[in-house]
Amino acid sequence: MRISRAGLLVVIAIMIPILVELRTVLAYFSVSISVMETVLIGALAVGALVLWAVFPSTDTNRPNGE
Repeated sequence: MRISRAGLLVVIAIMIPILVELRTVLAYFSVSISVMETVLIGALAVGALVLWAVFPSTDTNRPNGE
């Protein structure tokens, strides 16, 4: 894993308020996003983050295969 499970949980927890506030900021500019669209964007972002975190890094310069 590229990031610890605790670190991944923290990043996901930070993403939730960012998505909610992004919806608020877009509404300020007259861009309307429904709650379902926000949930879909959040699910895609969390899924991409988890995929990135699960696959091992291709960095071969690390000692002991870490």
